[in-house]
Amino acid sequence: MSPTAKAAAVAVWRQLPFFVWLVALWMLLWGQFTVLAVVTGIVVAVFVTRVFRLPAVELSGRVNLWYGAVFVVMFFLAVLRGSLLVAWQTINPVRYPGTAIIAVPLRTDDDLIMTHVGVTASLIPGSLIVDIDRDRRILYLHVIGVDSDSDVASQRESVQRWEARIVRAVGSRAQLEAIRSGGGTR
Repeated sequence: MSPTAKAAAVAVWRQLPFFVWLVALWMLLWGQFTVLAVVTGIVVAVFVTRVFRLPAVELSGRVNLWYGAVFVVMFFLAVLRGSLLVAWQTINPVRYPGTAIIAVPLRTDDDLIMTHVGVTASLIPGSLIVDIDRDRRILYLHVIGVDSDSDVASQRESVQRWEARIVRAVGSRAQLEAIRSGGGTR
């Protein structure tokens, strides 16, 4: 195999997870899990990846299924808990929930991990990403239900725990070591 063909094969292999994700997203959007949905999803994925060329995203090549399952379970529990808390804060006539904009410094230096952390934090009711400082690796979140500095610190630690869970599930070995050693904390 020539070096050019080998490089092309490696590029296709690295982009395969994103391609599969586009096909799955297409089937979810249509609510159909049929052969026709798969075929049209492939056509749409090819079209999207060829017309809207984006720089290749380097994956870590490491996936830990156990920590991935832990992340999914913890995420669903956090969504449920957040939904109940926001609902209670909405109907509680006694107390108006405090709000804050907090800065959360991340410990890893990877755009994909930062994106995953931001999306996860935004999907949990009660918090929303309002700004990202990519150069300094800081997420700015609007959160509700905070009354004190300890609540702010708790929210900050919660987002950093999500970062750690994501790194354990799909991060590189260097990122995993940075999380374990506590390095990179600002």
